[in-house]
Amino acid sequence: MAALLGGLSVALVVLVPGAGTARARPAADAVGITLVALAWLPVVARRRWPFVMLCLAGPPQLALAALGYGSSLAGLVPLILLYTVAAYRGLALSLAAGAVVVLGSTAELLLSRDGRGWIEQTFVVVLPFTVWVIGRSVRLRRAYLAELVDRAARLERARDADTRAARAEERSRIARELHDVVAHHVSVMTVQAAAARKVLDTRPEAARDALVAIEELGRTAMREMRGIVGVLRTDGDTGELTPQPGMADLPGLVGQMREAGLRAELRVLGDHDALPPGIDLAAFRLVQEALTNSLRHAGPRARAWVTVRHDPGELLVRVEDDGLGAAAPAPRDRTGHGLVGINERVALYGGKLRIGPRDGGGFEVRARFPLKE
Repeated sequence: MAALLGGLSVALVVLVPGAGTARARPAADAVGITLVALAWLPVVARRRWPFVMLCLAGPPQLALAALGYGSSLAGLVPLILLYTVAAYRGLALSLAAGAVVVLGSTAELLLSRDGRGWIEQTFVVVLPFTVWVIGRSVRLRRAYLAELVDRAARLERARDADTRAARAEERSRIARELHDVVAHHVSVMTVQAAAARKVLDTRPEAARDALVAIEELGRTAMREMRGIVGVLRTDGDTGELTPQPGMADLPGLVGQMREAGLRAELRVLGDHDALPPGIDLAAFRLVQEALTNSLRHAGPRARAWVTVRHDPGELLVRVEDDGLGAAAPAPRDRTGHGLVGINERVALYGGKLRIGPRDGGGFEVRARFPLKE
């Protein structure tokens, strides 16, 4: 484009040698052609050094006006360079470029000696100002679009980070649920299988009952695990999903423990108001994990008590056992991965958890869940 406009300017100088000026030149004037070429040469490097090129384009422009060469397209060079500075450089440099163009155009008017009127003098200021405003508008719009693109990229990164965090939280939740289900049912099934093996020869009916209980526990564990991992399905089929257990299922849980050999008792105090689903599940899992640990570690003669108390604004859940029997020493610490997961569940709902030895021997798990109105 610069070469095309420069060639057209040279043609005008050759074909219209100083028309309407005080000093006319021959058609094939080498000086005029050279000055026009020098005036257009800075346009080639305008993207890299626009302000420097603007300053370099000034002397040829002034020389053309002083020598009286006719009107040519070389007058567009300062405007093109001014637009480039305004569109690709900062505000201060663009203002300096505008001042250079106005001063150069004023000097060109003074040197041309062709008696231009007030309209031409007005254009000396109005036209560069218009070009400067257009260049600044293009720059601001380009910056605005770049900011939109950058903001969209940041939002995309934030969404990806939130998605990864949600996936990690969901994996952690599924891991806790699987641990609670597997640890409880497998522990009870192991105790039942051991009892069936011991009485298989002497009491076959008791062994048969234990095997039936193992079968039922296995089916229950499969149903619960199928419901937990159902969220990982991709085909959208949720027909086999079952509701999560809650505090209403505690009698059945305590009954399973009794069948497995743990002498467990359940006490529910206070008004049985509906609990939030999350707290309902967390409290059930706490009791399930605590009773499972009692069954595995407290011994065959142990007793366990489950106390659930509904207070205004609070739910108290307490599971305790007497260790290996009334005369046995205090049991060792039993805090494993399951109770660590229970600690996370209780903390998730702003509750308080205590896990440790019980006064008088045995072990105790106690949690308080705040209930919001």
